[in-house]
Amino acid sequence: MWKPNQPGPTNLPPTPEPPVRSAPPPPPPPPVVEPVVSRAPAASAEQATIGKSLFIKGEITGSESLFVDGKVEGSINLTGNRVTIGRNGQVAANITAREIVVLGKVRGNVVATDRVDIRAEGSLSGDVSAARISIEDGAFFKGGIDIRKPEGKAGAAAAAPVQAIPETSKPPQI
Repeated sequence: MWKPNQPGPTNLPPTPEPPVRSAPPPPPPPPVVEPVVSRAPAASAEQATIGKSLFIKGEITGSESLFVDGKVEGSINLTGNRVTIGRNGQVAANITAREIVVLGKVRGNVVATDRVDIRAEGSLSGDVSAARISIEDGAFFKGGIDIRKPEGKAGAAAAAPVQAIPETSKPPQI
């Protein structure tokens, strides 16, 4: 038997080492898919923000989307863009936009060419005019709703030919 303090035989055959197999690389993690928040075209991907500590009184117009987390009084007119009222947002204004999302408080009438979303924490007091509306459970809404056809379909219907009434037929006299 061999002891650690005794020299061992030096002519032992080398033991073959098993071939080193490289482990297959771990599969790449699946890509993180974020939900699509905005349906705005790429040209209007910019968004302005009114922070919590800001108070604006007057008229807001422009050509980019807007996120309101502060206070606004007056009117917001961002036709073709998105207006989002954040959880801290308090708006006393009429709003006109392509899409309006309410997470905070809005007092005033809203007109959207596409849709209005009132989220669970949101509150809207005023009339709504839009092609689509979504009111989540827990949201507060007080006002009227006017559902309008999307502009694309309404324009196509208006372009349809209208038959003229022949001159020979006259409406009955009353």
